[in-house]
Amino acid sequence: VQLQASGGGLVQAGGSLRLSCAASGRTFSSLDMGWFRQAPGKEREFVARITRDGAITLYGDSVKGRFTISRDNAKNTVYLQMSTLRPEDTAVYYCAARTLGSSEFASWGQGTEVTVSS
Repeated sequence: VQLQASGGGLVQAGGSLRLSCAASGRTFSSLDMGWFRQAPGKEREFVARITRDGAITLYGDSVKGRFTISRDNAKNTVYLQMSTLRPEDTAVYYCAARTLGSSEFASWGQGTEVTVSS
């Protein structure tokens, strides 16, 4: 599966941003999807994930209550709505896909950069 993330940019603290990730090459509705991020000098961090049917979502502690993951299987796209952004949210955000039965996210997009200014 090929993943193309977009929507990153520069935003002030307290602002909002929506990331999108378009998938192709595989039946999108068969994939669990996730968002991860990596800040400069830090390890990659789990942000959120959503099941194939969108029924179950899970969030990292640092974004819980501020970020929302969703998906539109008709558009082969997963979204990450980010609100109340903080400077520590600054990172490159990656979307990833996990196939049915797999324990790992094996397919990754190229990343989109988010910068939150204070």
